Amino acid sequence: MAANKNLLMLPGDGIGPEVCNEVRKVVDWMDKRRAVSFDVKEDLVGGAAFDAHGTPLHDNTLDTAMNCDAVIFGAVGGPQYDKLGWEARPEAGLLALRKEMDLFANLRPAVTFDALLDASTLKPEIVQGLDIMIVRELTAGVYFGEPRGMQTWEGKERCIDTQSYTKDEIVRVAEVAFDLARKRNGKVTSAEKANVMKTGVFWRETVTEVHKNGNEDIELGHMYADNCAMQLVRWPKQFDVIVTDNLFGDILSDCAAMLTGSLGMLPSASLGATDVTGRRKALYEPVHGSAPDIAGEGKANPLAMLLSFAMALRYSFDLGDDADLIEQAAQNLLSQKKRTADISSDGCDILSTGQMGDAVVAELDKLAA
Repeated sequence: MAANKNLLMLPGDGIGPEVCNEVRKVVDWMDKRRAVSFDVKEDLVGGAAFDAHGTPLHDNTLDTAMNCDAVIFGAVGGPQYDKLGWEARPEAGLLALRKEMDLFANLRPAVTFDALLDASTLKPEIVQGLDIMIVRELTAGVYFGEPRGMQTWEGKERCIDTQSYTKDEIVRVAEVAFDLARKRNGKVTSAEKANVMKTGVFWRETVTEVHKNGNEDIELGHMYADNCAMQLVRWPKQFDVIVTDNLFGDILSDCAAMLTGSLGMLPSASLGATDVTGRRKALYEPVHGSAPDIAGEGKANPLAMLLSFAMALRYSFDLGDDADLIEQAAQNLLSQKKRTADISSDGCDILSTGQMGDAVVAELDKLAA
Protein backbone atom coordinates (compact mmCIF):
# COMPACT_ATOMS: atom_id res chain seq x y z
CA MET A 1 0.00 0.00 0.00
CA ALA A 2 1.40 3.37 -1.03
CA ALA A 3 1.68 6.04 1.66
CA ASN A 4 -1.52 8.00 2.13
CA LYS A 5 -1.87 11.11 0.02
CA ASN A 6 -3.67 14.15 1.40
CA LEU A 7 -6.57 15.62 -0.55
CA LEU A 8 -8.67 18.61 0.43
CA MET A 9 -12.04 18.53 -1.26
CA LEU A 10 -13.83 21.86 -1.61
CA PRO A 11 -17.17 21.13 -3.34
CA GLY A 12 -18.42 24.71 -3.16
CA ASP A 13 -21.77 25.72 -4.62
CA GLY A 14 -24.29 24.68 -7.26
CA ILE A 15 -23.37 21.39 -8.88
CA GLY A 16 -19.99 21.36 -7.15
CA PRO A 17 -21.03 18.96 -4.37
CA GLU A 18 -22.67 16.60 -6.87
CA VAL A 19 -19.65 16.24 -9.14
CA CYS A 20 -17.20 16.05 -6.22
CA ASN A 21 -19.19 13.14 -4.83
CA GLU A 22 -18.32 11.16 -7.97
CA VAL A 23 -14.61 11.76 -7.31
CA ARG A 24 -15.05 10.06 -3.95
CA LYS A 25 -16.28 6.95 -5.78
CA VAL A 26 -13.07 6.80 -7.81
CA VAL A 27 -10.97 7.47 -4.69
CA ASP A 28 -12.69 4.51 -3.01
CA TRP A 29 -12.11 2.37 -6.11
CA MET A 30 -8.40 3.21 -6.12
CA ASP A 31 -8.13 2.31 -2.46
CA LYS A 32 -9.58 -1.13 -3.21
CA ARG A 33 -8.15 -1.88 -6.64
CA ARG A 34 -4.98 0.16 -7.10
CA ALA A 35 -3.40 0.08 -3.62
CA VAL A 36 -3.33 3.88 -3.50
CA SER A 37 -4.93 5.42 -0.45
CA PHE A 38 -6.00 9.03 0.02
CA ASP A 39 -6.76 10.89 3.22
CA VAL A 40 -9.65 13.12 2.18
CA LYS A 41 -10.76 16.18 4.11
CA GLU A 42 -13.74 18.26 3.06
CA ASP A 43 -14.48 21.91 3.78
CA LEU A 44 -16.53 24.87 2.61
CA VAL A 45 -15.67 27.51 0.03
CA GLY A 46 -17.50 30.18 -1.93
CA GLY A 47 -21.14 30.84 -1.14
CA ALA A 48 -21.35 27.84 1.17
CA ALA A 49 -18.50 29.26 3.25
CA PHE A 50 -20.08 32.72 3.25
CA ASP A 51 -23.35 31.27 4.54
CA ALA A 52 -21.54 29.47 7.35
CA HIS A 53 -18.74 31.89 8.23
CA GLY A 54 -19.48 35.24 6.59
CA THR A 55 -16.44 34.86 4.30
CA PRO A 56 -15.94 32.92 1.04
CA LEU A 57 -12.71 31.39 2.39
CA HIS A 58 -12.15 30.77 6.10
CA ASP A 59 -8.59 31.06 7.41
CA ASN A 60 -8.68 27.46 8.67
CA THR A 61 -9.66 26.24 5.20
CA LEU A 62 -6.80 28.16 3.63
CA ASP A 63 -4.38 26.69 6.17
CA THR A 64 -5.52 23.17 5.28
CA ALA A 65 -5.17 23.94 1.58
CA MET A 66 -1.63 25.22 2.09
CA ASN A 67 -0.59 21.97 3.75
CA CYS A 68 -2.27 19.27 1.66
CA ASP A 69 -0.94 17.48 -1.41
CA ALA A 70 -3.72 18.69 -3.72
CA VAL A 71 -7.03 20.54 -3.61
CA ILE A 72 -10.03 19.17 -5.51
CA PHE A 73 -12.31 22.13 -6.18
CA GLY A 74 -15.91 21.93 -7.39
CA ALA A 75 -17.41 25.29 -8.32
CA VAL A 76 -18.54 28.53 -6.68
CA GLY A 77 -21.25 31.10 -7.22
CA GLY A 78 -24.97 31.50 -7.53
CA PRO A 79 -27.53 34.26 -8.15
CA GLN A 80 -28.25 34.64 -4.43
CA TYR A 81 -24.74 36.04 -3.96
CA ASP A 82 -24.73 38.51 -6.85
CA LYS A 83 -25.37 41.58 -4.68
CA LEU A 84 -22.57 40.88 -2.20
CA GLY A 85 -19.56 43.18 -2.08
CA TRP A 86 -16.44 42.35 -4.06
CA GLU A 87 -14.55 40.68 -1.17
CA ALA A 88 -17.56 38.64 -0.06
CA ARG A 89 -18.53 37.16 -3.41
CA PRO A 90 -18.01 33.40 -3.78
CA GLU A 91 -15.47 33.92 -6.56
CA ALA A 92 -13.26 35.82 -4.12
CA GLY A 93 -12.69 32.56 -2.28
CA LEU A 94 -11.22 30.93 -5.38
CA LEU A 95 -9.11 33.99 -6.21
CA ALA A 96 -7.75 34.02 -2.66
CA LEU A 97 -6.81 30.34 -2.90
CA ARG A 98 -4.97 30.95 -6.16
CA LYS A 99 -3.17 33.96 -4.76
CA GLU A 100 -2.23 32.61 -1.32
CA MET A 101 -1.17 29.21 -2.68
CA ASP A 102 0.72 31.05 -5.42
CA LEU A 103 -0.87 28.89 -8.13
CA PHE A 104 0.70 30.79 -10.97
CA ALA A 105 0.30 28.28 -13.83
CA ASN A 106 -3.18 27.31 -14.99
CA LEU A 107 -3.23 24.29 -17.31
CA ARG A 108 -6.28 24.03 -19.56
CA PRO A 109 -6.23 21.08 -21.96
CA ALA A 110 -8.51 21.17 -24.99
CA VAL A 111 -8.84 17.60 -26.20
CA THR A 112 -11.52 16.26 -28.52
CA PHE A 113 -13.25 12.94 -27.96
CA ASP A 114 -14.04 11.14 -31.20
CA ALA A 115 -17.52 10.26 -29.93
CA LEU A 116 -18.31 13.96 -29.44
CA LEU A 117 -16.99 15.39 -32.70
CA ASP A 118 -20.50 16.29 -33.79
CA ALA A 119 -20.89 18.47 -30.69
CA SER A 120 -18.28 20.91 -31.94
CA THR A 121 -19.45 23.78 -34.11
CA LEU A 122 -16.39 23.27 -36.33
CA LYS A 123 -16.05 20.68 -39.07
CA PRO A 124 -14.88 17.26 -37.81
CA GLU A 125 -11.73 17.36 -39.92
CA ILE A 126 -10.72 20.60 -38.18
CA VAL A 127 -11.01 19.29 -34.62
CA GLN A 128 -10.54 15.51 -34.85
CA GLY A 129 -7.46 14.49 -32.89
CA LEU A 130 -7.12 17.93 -31.31
CA ASP A 131 -4.85 18.03 -28.24
CA ILE A 132 -3.86 21.52 -27.07
CA MET A 133 -2.55 22.64 -23.69
CA ILE A 134 -3.05 26.27 -22.75
CA VAL A 135 -0.82 27.54 -19.94
CA ARG A 136 -2.28 30.70 -18.45
CA GLU A 137 -0.41 32.87 -15.94
CA LEU A 138 -2.82 33.01 -13.02
CA THR A 139 -1.67 35.23 -10.15
CA ALA A 140 -0.58 38.50 -11.76
CA GLY A 141 -1.56 40.69 -14.70
CA VAL A 142 -4.63 42.86 -14.97
CA TYR A 143 -6.74 40.80 -12.53
CA PHE A 144 -4.38 41.61 -9.66
CA GLY A 145 -2.52 44.77 -10.70
CA GLU A 146 -2.66 47.97 -8.65
CA PRO A 147 -3.92 50.65 -8.73
CA ARG A 148 -7.44 49.64 -9.66
CA GLY A 149 -10.90 51.07 -9.18
CA MET A 150 -12.65 54.40 -9.55
CA GLN A 151 -10.75 57.68 -9.85
CA THR A 152 -11.41 61.30 -10.64
CA TRP A 153 -9.27 62.52 -13.52
CA GLU A 154 -9.50 65.99 -15.02
CA GLY A 155 -12.81 66.40 -13.22
CA LYS A 156 -14.30 63.25 -14.69
CA GLU A 157 -14.99 59.82 -13.27
CA ARG A 158 -12.94 56.99 -14.67
CA CYS A 159 -12.25 53.39 -13.68
CA ILE A 160 -8.89 51.68 -14.19
CA ASP A 161 -7.34 48.23 -13.99
CA THR A 162 -3.56 47.88 -14.14
CA GLN A 163 -1.74 45.33 -16.29
CA SER A 164 1.51 44.55 -14.48
CA TYR A 165 4.13 41.79 -14.69
CA THR A 166 7.53 41.25 -13.11
CA LYS A 167 10.19 39.34 -15.00
CA ASP A 168 10.12 36.47 -12.51
CA GLU A 169 6.36 36.06 -12.98
CA ILE A 170 6.82 35.59 -16.71
CA VAL A 171 9.91 33.38 -16.41
CA ARG A 172 8.30 30.80 -14.16
CA VAL A 173 5.17 30.31 -16.25
CA ALA A 174 7.27 30.11 -19.43
CA GLU A 175 9.39 27.40 -17.82
CA VAL A 176 6.24 25.38 -17.09
CA ALA A 177 5.18 25.72 -20.74
CA PHE A 178 8.55 24.56 -22.06
CA ASP A 179 8.60 21.61 -19.64
CA LEU A 180 5.14 20.53 -20.76
CA ALA A 181 6.04 20.86 -24.44
CA ARG A 182 9.08 18.66 -23.84
CA LYS A 183 6.72 15.86 -22.77
CA ARG A 184 4.32 16.53 -25.65
CA ASN A 185 5.10 17.62 -29.22
CA GLY A 186 7.92 20.06 -28.53
CA LYS A 187 6.27 23.33 -29.57
CA VAL A 188 5.35 26.45 -27.59
CA THR A 189 3.37 29.42 -28.92
CA SER A 190 3.57 32.54 -26.76
CA ALA A 191 0.60 34.88 -27.14
CA GLU A 192 0.55 38.60 -26.20
CA LYS A 193 -0.09 42.03 -27.73
CA ALA A 194 3.44 43.31 -28.23
CA ASN A 195 2.17 45.56 -31.03
CA VAL A 196 0.16 47.80 -28.68
CA MET A 197 1.08 46.93 -25.07
CA LYS A 198 4.37 47.57 -23.24
CA THR A 199 3.73 44.50 -21.09
CA GLY A 200 3.33 42.55 -24.32
CA VAL A 201 6.79 43.62 -25.48
CA PHE A 202 8.21 42.69 -22.08
CA TRP A 203 6.42 39.32 -22.19
CA ARG A 204 7.79 38.51 -25.65
CA GLU A 205 11.34 39.52 -24.75
CA THR A 206 11.29 37.53 -21.51
CA VAL A 207 9.86 34.33 -23.04
CA THR A 208 12.50 34.58 -25.78
CA GLU A 209 15.20 34.86 -23.12
CA VAL A 210 13.85 31.81 -21.26
CA HIS A 211 13.89 29.91 -24.54
CA LYS A 212 17.55 30.75 -25.12
CA ASN A 213 18.49 29.73 -21.56
CA GLY A 214 18.16 25.97 -21.71
CA ASN A 215 15.01 25.48 -23.78
CA GLU A 216 16.27 25.73 -27.36
CA ASP A 217 15.29 22.10 -27.93
CA ILE A 218 11.69 23.36 -27.99
CA GLU A 219 10.27 25.19 -31.01
CA LEU A 220 9.10 28.66 -29.96
CA GLY A 221 6.73 30.89 -31.88
CA HIS A 222 5.16 34.25 -31.01
CA MET A 223 1.65 35.33 -31.95
CA TYR A 224 -0.54 38.31 -31.16
CA ALA A 225 -3.37 37.18 -28.89
CA ASP A 226 -6.15 38.32 -31.24
CA ASN A 227 -4.58 36.40 -34.11
CA CYS A 228 -4.22 33.40 -31.79
CA ALA A 229 -7.97 33.49 -31.13
CA MET A 230 -8.61 33.54 -34.88
CA GLN A 231 -6.14 30.72 -35.53
CA LEU A 232 -7.78 28.57 -32.84
CA VAL A 233 -10.98 28.44 -34.87
CA ARG A 234 -9.21 28.42 -38.26
CA TRP A 235 -6.57 25.71 -37.77
CA PRO A 236 -6.33 24.65 -34.10
CA LYS A 237 -4.11 21.63 -34.71
CA GLN A 238 -1.17 23.95 -35.49
CA PHE A 239 -0.82 24.44 -31.71
CA ASP A 240 0.75 22.24 -29.05
CA VAL A 241 1.32 24.39 -25.94
CA ILE A 242 0.12 27.99 -25.79
CA VAL A 243 1.50 30.18 -22.99
CA THR A 244 -0.04 33.56 -22.28
CA ASP A 245 -0.91 36.07 -19.60
CA ASN A 246 -3.86 36.07 -17.22
CA LEU A 247 -6.34 38.08 -19.28
CA PHE A 248 -5.58 36.57 -22.69
CA GLY A 249 -5.36 33.12 -21.13
CA ASP A 250 -8.86 33.52 -19.73
CA ILE A 251 -10.19 34.38 -23.19
CA LEU A 252 -8.15 31.92 -25.28
CA SER A 253 -8.80 28.95 -23.01
CA ASP A 254 -12.56 29.48 -23.24
CA CYS A 255 -12.27 29.80 -27.01
CA ALA A 256 -10.30 26.55 -27.16
CA ALA A 257 -12.81 24.89 -24.84
CA MET A 258 -15.61 25.31 -27.34
CA LEU A 259 -13.60 23.59 -30.06
CA THR A 260 -14.26 20.39 -28.14
CA GLY A 261 -18.01 20.90 -28.10
CA SER A 262 -18.73 20.92 -24.37
CA LEU A 263 -17.51 22.82 -21.33
CA GLY A 264 -18.89 19.94 -19.29
CA MET A 265 -16.00 17.75 -20.45
CA LEU A 266 -13.05 20.01 -19.68
CA PRO A 267 -10.73 19.77 -16.66
CA SER A 268 -8.06 22.16 -15.44
CA ALA A 269 -5.10 22.32 -13.08
CA SER A 270 -3.54 25.26 -11.28
CA LEU A 271 0.04 24.66 -10.16
CA GLY A 272 2.50 26.41 -7.89
CA ALA A 273 6.27 26.26 -7.80
CA THR A 274 8.14 23.09 -6.83
CA ASP A 275 9.59 23.29 -3.32
CA VAL A 276 12.84 21.75 -2.04
CA THR A 277 11.10 18.40 -1.49
CA GLY A 278 9.79 18.32 -5.06
CA ARG A 279 6.22 18.99 -3.92
CA ARG A 280 4.13 21.75 -5.46
CA LYS A 281 0.86 23.24 -4.28
CA ALA A 282 -1.93 22.46 -6.72
CA LEU A 283 -5.66 22.90 -7.24
CA TYR A 284 -7.76 20.95 -9.73
CA GLU A 285 -11.20 22.02 -10.95
CA PRO A 286 -13.61 21.54 -13.85
CA VAL A 287 -14.12 24.44 -16.21
CA HIS A 288 -17.91 24.36 -16.28
CA GLY A 289 -18.81 26.48 -13.23
CA SER A 290 -21.57 26.06 -10.67
CA ALA A 291 -24.57 25.76 -13.07
CA PRO A 292 -27.11 26.78 -10.39
CA ASP A 293 -30.01 26.21 -12.79
CA ILE A 294 -29.54 22.41 -12.60
CA ALA A 295 -28.08 22.10 -9.10
CA GLY A 296 -29.59 19.26 -7.09
CA GLU A 297 -31.31 17.69 -10.08
CA GLY A 298 -28.76 14.98 -10.83
CA LYS A 299 -28.21 16.33 -14.33
CA ALA A 300 -24.63 17.58 -13.93
CA ASN A 301 -21.91 15.97 -16.01
CA PRO A 302 -19.19 14.73 -13.60
CA LEU A 303 -16.66 13.83 -16.30
CA ALA A 304 -14.83 17.18 -16.21
CA MET A 305 -14.45 16.80 -12.44
CA LEU A 306 -13.23 13.22 -12.82
CA LEU A 307 -10.80 14.26 -15.55
CA SER A 308 -9.57 17.03 -13.23
CA PHE A 309 -8.89 14.34 -10.64
CA ALA A 310 -6.99 12.45 -13.33
CA MET A 311 -4.84 15.56 -13.79
CA ALA A 312 -4.20 15.54 -10.04
CA LEU A 313 -3.01 11.95 -10.27
CA ARG A 314 -0.70 12.89 -13.12
CA TYR A 315 0.77 16.18 -11.92
CA SER A 316 0.62 15.95 -8.10
CA PHE A 317 1.11 12.24 -7.46
CA ASP A 318 3.05 10.94 -10.47
CA LEU A 319 0.35 8.33 -11.07
CA GLY A 320 0.18 8.61 -14.83
CA ASP A 321 -1.05 5.05 -15.36
CA ASP A 322 -4.03 5.66 -13.09
CA ALA A 323 -4.76 8.97 -14.82
CA ASP A 324 -4.70 7.12 -18.15
CA LEU A 325 -7.28 4.64 -16.82
CA ILE A 326 -9.73 7.37 -15.88
CA GLU A 327 -9.29 9.15 -19.20
CA GLN A 328 -9.76 5.89 -21.10
CA ALA A 329 -12.85 5.03 -19.06
CA ALA A 330 -14.41 8.37 -20.03
CA GLN A 331 -13.51 7.80 -23.68
CA ASN A 332 -15.02 4.30 -23.62
CA LEU A 333 -18.30 5.42 -22.07
CA LEU A 334 -18.74 8.15 -24.64
CA SER A 335 -18.08 5.64 -27.42
CA GLN A 336 -20.70 3.37 -25.86
CA LYS A 337 -23.14 6.32 -26.10
CA LYS A 338 -23.49 6.64 -22.34
CA ARG A 339 -23.98 10.35 -21.76
CA THR A 340 -25.35 12.92 -19.37
CA ALA A 341 -28.05 15.17 -20.81
CA ASP A 342 -25.69 18.03 -21.72
CA ILE A 343 -23.79 15.89 -24.27
CA SER A 344 -26.59 13.58 -25.37
CA SER A 345 -27.54 12.84 -28.97
CA ASP A 346 -29.84 10.44 -30.76
CA GLY A 347 -29.53 6.86 -29.57
CA CYS A 348 -27.71 7.66 -26.34
CA ASP A 349 -28.38 6.28 -22.89
CA ILE A 350 -29.00 9.35 -20.71
CA LEU A 351 -27.37 8.93 -17.30
CA SER A 352 -27.74 10.96 -14.14
CA THR A 353 -24.71 12.39 -12.37
CA GLY A 354 -24.54 9.43 -10.01
CA GLN A 355 -25.12 6.89 -12.75
CA MET A 356 -22.26 8.34 -14.78
CA GLY A 357 -19.96 8.10 -11.78
CA ASP A 358 -21.00 4.49 -11.25
CA ALA A 359 -20.43 3.78 -14.94
CA VAL A 360 -16.89 5.20 -14.74
CA VAL A 361 -16.10 2.93 -11.79
CA ALA A 362 -17.53 -0.08 -13.63
CA GLU A 363 -15.45 0.77 -16.69
CA LEU A 364 -12.36 1.14 -14.49
CA ASP A 365 -13.02 -2.37 -13.19
CA LYS A 366 -12.95 -3.68 -16.77
CA LEU A 367 -9.82 -1.77 -17.70
CA ALA A 368 -7.95 -2.86 -14.58
CA ALA A 369 -8.96 -6.52 -14.83
